Amino acid sequence: MILAENIHKSYGSLQVLKGIGLEIKKAEVVSVVGASGAGKTTLLHILGTLDRYDQGRVVIDNQDVSGLNDKQLSAFRNRHIGFVFQFHHLLPEFTALENVCIPSFISGAGRSEAERRARMLLETLGLSERADHKPSELSGGEQQRVAVARALINDPAVVLADEPSGNLDSNSSEELHRLFFELRDRLQQTFVIVTHNQSLAALADRKLTIHDGRIGL
Repeated sequence: MILAENIHKSYGSLQVLKGIGLEIKKAEVVSVVGASGAGKTTLLHILGTLDRYDQGRVVIDNQDVSGLNDKQLSAFRNRHIGFVFQFHHLLPEFTALENVCIPSFISGAGRSEAERRARMLLETLGLSERADHKPSELSGGEQQRVAVARALINDPAVVLADEPSGNLDSNSSEELHRLFFELRDRLQQTFVIVTHNQSLAALADRKLTIHDGRIGL
């Protein structure tokens, strides 16, 4: 599902990634851990086509993304990659249902189809009764589950999560962690999760440790 070969990335004179290579299979849950500044988020952004690398090759769902221009990358990202960040980034003026629908609207889906899919996901995530509530009317855990539904709306090949439980209390964190594995089992989603939460990292099928821009054992 994801193949990265010899990925290098620098910002000015600061070399952040120094030859990263990895392979992630379909329906695999992989955690990425390491100290702050080790390059975890940079790697995730490169895998998510949010940032370009200086050297190497990335293939996602059989598509080599190296030669895609910005417009093509944006379309590819919308269709094939879902994102969950530490902060939910829900739009406050829209309901949960409307927030979930946004990526589907961007992809060109009609309103009825987008809302049908969004309602199904909200029901799957135990939020069907909260569909018409705005983010300010939801708990932190509920907001993050809405963000997960939004990430899944276009049935992406890969879901990338950056510290997804970093802003949640312990109970909400545990619920979110269980949810990822339930979604993997139910929907065959592939997850790559950057986290400092060692309990979440340990649950993954594999744990990758980044140290000084390289993946260690």
